Amino acid sequence: MTVLRIDSLTKTFHKVRAVDEISLEIPADCVFGFIGENGAGKTTTMRMILGLLKPDSGAVWVCDEKVRFGMTPTNRRVGYLPDVPQFYPFMTAREYLRLCGEVSGLTPTQVKTRSNDLLELVGLAKTKKKIGGYSRGMKQRLGVAQALVNQPPILICDEPTSALDPLGRKDVLNILTEIRGETTVVFSTHILSDVERICDRTALIHQGKIVMEGSLADLKARHGATGWHLEFADPDSATSFAELMPTLVETKVGTEVTLRPGDKDEERAILRTLADHDLVPLRFESLAPSIESLFLEAVQ
Repeated sequence: MTVLRIDSLTKTFHKVRAVDEISLEIPADCVFGFIGENGAGKTTTMRMILGLLKPDSGAVWVCDEKVRFGMTPTNRRVGYLPDVPQFYPFMTAREYLRLCGEVSGLTPTQVKTRSNDLLELVGLAKTKKKIGGYSRGMKQRLGVAQALVNQPPILICDEPTSALDPLGRKDVLNILTEIRGETTVVFSTHILSDVERICDRTALIHQGKIVMEGSLADLKARHGATGWHLEFADPDSATSFAELMPTLVETKVGTEVTLRPGDKDEERAILRTLADHDLVPLRFESLAPSIESLFLEAVQ
């Protein structure tokens, strides 16, 4: 099932095309990473999905309902976490979620149950202090909770980890992973390791265009291995192996040898060489392309 569909979406500011005929289909119950450098068009796209910005052309459908600028009934199906969420500092987290639940039309019983569940999810159930005393990471976790109050089928997060320390990033990413089965998570970021850690699918936007899109597994498989890495028990074994495979060796440092990608005959030659010369590596692994290498290849 497709929960978010974007068709030929375009937006221009002062003769600069910020979003250039983007088309995407995002399935239910996945974590979708929307990646690109600052200024690539990620936030502009998200604002059009939310009906807060009028596209020049193209359209967006949320759960098969078309998004209309200035008339946003589709937003009842969308939870939204901006990069810098704002709260009433004099409230506690529980008071703020109660307000959000009442605004969303939940009954008092639903508000209480939902608030309890969400505060447990984001690790704020035992926090009594006012929001004004929260750290940036605590505010971001509360932002996830408020975006999920009405159980939306889509959660959109705009750069949710960009200003967090490593522990805060870990907390937020763990929460997004945990809710995968409840809602489809769409989050934008320029932190490529975040995408590699939790995403099922990703789209790379560069200068307003989608230049790469698909599941992480398919994207990596499409680009193939980037070589092999072997680690031996001692430097002499590594040196002997490197001397036996001179045409494939890219680097040899201490006990480790990195080989360039090769064809099937060369792969078999590596295994024959190890067996014929009684060389047993401690580690022998294929070097799959990383999100960073795919990103650099796509934008250069």
